[in-house]
Amino acid sequence: MASENRGEKSQKLVSLSRRLRLYEPPPHLNNPARRQHGIPKSANPKRAAVLICIFEGNGGELRVILTQRSSQLSSHSGEVALPGGKREEGDADDIATALREAKEEIGLDPSLVDVVTVIEPYMTRFNVTVIPVIGILFDKKAFNPTPDAGEVESVFDVPLEMFLKNENRRDVEDEWMGDKFLCHFFDYQSGEKGFMIWAITAAILIRVATIVYQTPPAFLERRPTFWNGIPDKDLAKL
Repeated sequence: MASENRGEKSQKLVSLSRRLRLYEPPPHLNNPARRQHGIPKSANPKRAAVLICIFEGNGGELRVILTQRSSQLSSHSGEVALPGGKREEGDADDIATALREAKEEIGLDPSLVDVVTVIEPYMTRFNVTVIPVIGILFDKKAFNPTPDAGEVESVFDVPLEMFLKNENRRDVEDEWMGDKFLCHFFDYQSGEKGFMIWAITAAILIRVATIVYQTPPAFLERRPTFWNGIPDKDLAKL
């Protein structure tokens, strides 16, 4: 059960924080640009970072904060995403990028987030390297979402474990440059509003759930190798 005394940190989150701090991305995944199909080794991809902000729900379950992008945006409008965006010149590192973007997009004060690790990068087919940053929000009640209306239509949260279950999920086979893979779609209902979580956002959350719960998903993942150049059979060993 979640801690009743908000002056005390949840022991579940404290234990998770300690364990995740020991996680290190496999060395051969740290430079996915060199593992790309059709992208020159000299390529200098754009860089972005996203924040996977985990907190403990009222029932003691681990949950993660997501956003629905504004329908007015020129790209990926109305889609579900993790808080984050492209790295800017003033950002000290990928963690700074993720925290700054979360502050700008949903009003999440960086001081509330205990960053515990950074996992392996993902390369998109548009030559953007996305760095997933995992943070723990110990005091969820201290966070009052104030979404930037120009970027974010709504802020919501989902149970992290759903990305390991073969429920409310479907997949579609896709192909890019001869690489066949499965694109996963997760449906989530929050009140009267339904959300669809898919593409690289779903992929990152599947990976984070696998790391957090130390178990593989209950479905065939079949990832595209262009994301970070590692096949399913090897990923399960990490």
